[in-house]
Amino acid sequence: MVLDFEKKAKEAFVDDNFELAVDLYTQAIDMDPNNADLYADRAQANIKLKNYTEAIADANKAIELDSSTATMAKAYLRKATACMKLEEYQTAKAALEAGASLVADDPRFTSMIKECNDRIAEETGYMPEHSTESTPPSVVTPVEAHLSDGSVEDSALSQKSEPTSVTSAKPKYRHEFYQKPEEVVVTIFAKGIPSENVAIDFGEQILSVTIDVPGEDPYHFQPRLFGKIIPEKCIYVVLSTKVEIRLAKAEAINWTSLEFSRKNLIIQKVNAPSGTGSGRPTYPSSKPKTVDWDKLEAEVKKEEKEEKLEGDAALNRLFQDIYKDADEDTQRAMRKSFVESHGTVLSTNWKEVGAKKVEGSPPDGMELKKWEY
Repeated sequence: MVLDFEKKAKEAFVDDNFELAVDLYTQAIDMDPNNADLYADRAQANIKLKNYTEAIADANKAIELDSSTATMAKAYLRKATACMKLEEYQTAKAALEAGASLVADDPRFTSMIKECNDRIAEETGYMPEHSTESTPPSVVTPVEAHLSDGSVEDSALSQKSEPTSVTSAKPKYRHEFYQKPEEVVVTIFAKGIPSENVAIDFGEQILSVTIDVPGEDPYHFQPRLFGKIIPEKCIYVVLSTKVEIRLAKAEAINWTSLEFSRKNLIIQKVNAPSGTGSGRPTYPSSKPKTVDWDKLEAEVKKEEKEEKLEGDAALNRLFQDIYKDADEDTQRAMRKSFVESHGTVLSTNWKEVGAKKVEGSPPDGMELKKWEY
C-alpha cells in the first residue's frame, strides 16, 4: 500500500503536479512514518511549491532517520537548497559539507558550497580574492532529471540569479513590532481568525506566517529578519483580535528594523536591565514625536490579560495547550484523527487511531462533506 502511494507520488511529481505529490507522500508517511526516503522526496516536492520551511523540516526528519548513505546525501542536498532559497547560507553550507562527506567528488556539493561562500562574503562585506568581476556570481540551484522509472534525480545547473520581484500591493493585515533585550514581539492585527487557519514556522533568520481562511486569498508574510533567532524558543498565540509572535533573539542586539537590510549592517548591543533598573524595552520608530512606551506596553499587557476567550476560541486554546505539552505519539494521534475525520474527531490515543483510518463524526443534524483539494 505504501509503495502504491509512493509510486503515484513520483508520477505526480513527473507530471508537475506537486501539490498532489505532497499529499500522496503525506499519506505514505502516515502508513510508514520511519521511511526516510519518503521525507526526502516530499522535501523536493515542497521545494517546488516554495514551501521551504516545510522542505527543511522534511529533510531534517530524513537525516534523523538515517536509513542509508544515499538518502542522507539527498536529504542534505535538499535541506541546503531550501535554506539557500531562504538566504540562510550558513545553515546551507553546514548541510552541504555534511552531505559532501558522504559522497565522493560530487560536483553538486562543491558548486553549491562555493555559492554559499560567495553569498556569505557579500553579507559580511568581504569578497573572496577570486571574485574580481563586477557581475554578480551565478546561482547554482539543484534541478531534477526525470528518470525512465519515474524517480527523480538531483542535478546542478549554473544559472544567473533572477532579480526578486517586488510587489507594491497593500498587505491584507497590518503588523507592528517592539523589542526587549531578549526578544522581539511581532503583532499581526488579524481579527476573528481561527487558530487552525494560522501556520507559523521559524527559521534561523526567517519568520514564515500563513493565514489561510476558506474563500479568501491566503495571506503570506515571510520576512528575512534583522537578526538571528532561536527557533525552538519562539512561540505564538492566536487571539480574537490579533496574532502575537514572540521571537527569541540569538544575540542581545538592538534591531533597528524587523527585516534585514544590507544598507544597515551596524548593530548595537542591548544592555540587559540591572536589578535596580526600570528594564524598559527599546522600540524602533521613524516618527520624531515622543511616545510613552512604558505606558503603551502596560496597556497592551492589560488588554491581553483581560481578554476572555469564549466558544470556539476558548476550545481552540484548550486544544493548543494539550498539543503543546503532549508527547510525540499524542501529537501524531491528534493530527491524524483531525485530518482523516475532516475536523470532526480529535483523539489523543495513538494506539487506537494509528491502526486504522478515523471516520468522520459530524454533530447531530449536520452532514459530513469531504474537503476538495
